[in-house]
Amino acid sequence: MGEKKKKSGTGDGSIAENRRAKYDYEIGDTLECGIVLVGSEVKSLRNKAVAFADAYADIQNGELWLYNVKIDRYAQSTVDVVEPARKRRLLANKGEIEKLRKLVAERGYTIIPLKLYFKGPWAKCLLGLARGKNKEDKRDTVRKREADRDVARALRRG
Repeated sequence: MGEKKKKSGTGDGSIAENRRAKYDYEIGDTLECGIVLVGSEVKSLRNKAVAFADAYADIQNGELWLYNVKIDRYAQSTVDVVEPARKRRLLANKGEIEKLRKLVAERGYTIIPLKLYFKGPWAKCLLGLARGKNKEDKRDTVRKREADRDVARALRRG
């Protein structure tokens, strides 16, 4: 009595992760934002039909906007036909947006989406303050990843 059934699935609500961002950028602070979506876009996100190619966020007129995140059109949708790569408004507090604006203007950071996920019924976007890496930094990242993989492999063997 009174027991709730667990829903099947992964359970963490993860939709997609921008793995390329960790390779191309040094990620500093992160911020969780809501996303303003149309109904058919939510259905597409539930099907994990999203791509992060060259995605970024920008502040215009005191509002935070997400650019170049491609959410494929939901196949069964007939009413809400929207462009897949349109700009989408992100929901954050005015104070958080102002803090981001100052860091981008003064220190030359870029705002990059790191992850899309569901938190309850709401779609969320994890933004990261990023600074671009040069080729040498990228090589160091690859070397570190390979060294960590070798260590893990050696620990598994014995």
